Amino acid sequence: MARLSEEFLLAWSSLSGNESLPGWSAISLPPAGPVEVQAGRRSPTNSEAVLFCFPYVALARSEKLPEGKGFLVERADSVADKGVRLALSRRAEGSPELFASMVCDVVGALDEAVAGGGSEVQLLRVLIGRVIAWQRFMSRGNPYLGAETELGLAGELIFLTMLLDLNITSDLVLSAWVGPDDAPQDFLLGYGAIEVKATMSSSGFPVKIGSLEQLDDTVASPLFLVALRFASREEGLSLPEIISGVEHRLGGDSGAVNIFREKLLAAGYSDAHSIQYSRKFELKEIRVLAVSEGFPRLTPGAVPNGVTRALYEINLDHAQDFLSDLDAALELLGVIA
Repeated sequence: MARLSEEFLLAWSSLSGNESLPGWSAISLPPAGPVEVQAGRRSPTNSEAVLFCFPYVALARSEKLPEGKGFLVERADSVADKGVRLALSRRAEGSPELFASMVCDVVGALDEAVAGGGSEVQLLRVLIGRVIAWQRFMSRGNPYLGAETELGLAGELIFLTMLLDLNITSDLVLSAWVGPDDAPQDFLLGYGAIEVKATMSSSGFPVKIGSLEQLDDTVASPLFLVALRFASREEGLSLPEIISGVEHRLGGDSGAVNIFREKLLAAGYSDAHSIQYSRKFELKEIRVLAVSEGFPRLTPGAVPNGVTRALYEINLDHAQDFLSDLDAALELLGVIA
């Protein structure tokens, strides 16, 4: 769980980074296990920062540290003969509110890793991994998901929930979920792949296909399309509620929860903006279709020369001959026996 922003905001408000000589002013906050955590400001830029002191772990000088549009990670002056001290600081162009959300989430991830028994080396990797996830989140430009993207993410997460409910291991499910990485298909599972589509339409079963590669079974085979129809009703679940359900299914596995939250950031979702996502999704229908020869689709090998990209829509009412079911699909993929 993310730390409360007040402890950072109060500390930053009491510090000054306007000294003429370069350096840090800092206030100690509750540590994350062996990792000392400080709220700080850097002179002469007066930029807000959080400093992390890892007392014994080493970090190669050649390792490139993440940086984004609104933040920078760098090595700070060491306070001991051993270990490494890292500073996560806001750039001048970065949003103070978004940076505060990032800091609360990053430090909260360390707290959860400590609770899960993570070693100091693991804590350092959690820190860097979560910052990289925020780097990807900020690179999207808009901090909020659009309506279509919100619907698509809800569909992927409902399907992810279905896989977990079939007792497929969380390691396998989370590693298979590659939609946040902008992969052609949403899940690389077993021998092939599954593309997930969601619709709110009550007429027909239209789904939008975002590329020529998305339904190309020469790239991933067997390939299945899982289509979910939702209705917007109070009986349904909001996106934050769907996310909470996934985390509940992950149980007390702090490592799995950390990976899941990093993937959510990569997909464009931040808990800091959960209030923005109040729309309810009630699942009304699911269709599983085997994508093979004759399926209504556009692929790189089935369009005229010169056509390199396409965004198109399929009405799945015209693909009845390709209907399957989830158990049969997962068996063909080699995921279940």
